[in-house]
Amino acid sequence: MSTPKNKSQIAAEILAAFEARGGQHYGEQVTELQHALQCATFARQAGEQPQMIVACLLHDYGHLIHNLGEHIADEGIDARHEAVGANWLSRHFGPEIVEPARLHVDAKRYLCWKEPDYLTTLSEASLTSLHLQGGPMNDTEGLQFESNPYYASAVQLRRYDDMGKVTDMPTPGIEEFREMLESFIRPQS
Repeated sequence: MSTPKNKSQIAAEILAAFEARGGQHYGEQVTELQHALQCATFARQAGEQPQMIVACLLHDYGHLIHNLGEHIADEGIDARHEAVGANWLSRHFGPEIVEPARLHVDAKRYLCWKEPDYLTTLSEASLTSLHLQGGPMNDTEGLQFESNPYYASAVQLRRYDDMGKVTDMPTPGIEEFREMLESFIRPQS
């Protein structure tokens, strides 16, 4: 039986994944690390609660751990990064972090249904992935999504996700978010 990891070790593992694979691009003009830092920075600048800032930082964590390469969407494959990331994150974080991250792809589909003009704001990479992820929701899916207790948080995270694609935007380094990240890691048993 292995010894449970402490909060510092888990945070170090997460930061190591950003260090190892954060330089990858995923169809946008920013790297995974730049995107994560921009999303978290926009959330912090907007005065969001710490759990939203951490969810923004970690929402695409699945891209760092799925091992399917940077251009998987270009190959017509949905890596389901939101599920991969949320499944890993759920071992260490509560639903206030995990669920908005898990639902951020559905939030994009939802916003395409709820706000038809939203579709015109998506980047080319987001449009490509939208097609692979099922396209805009229909009425039944949209109403069902609204019944999820985390849907509003997922929509807010999605808005920061869409903002976090600015080439060469200055942000704090990832170490600046370590303490906040650690504060939400659940103790291991």
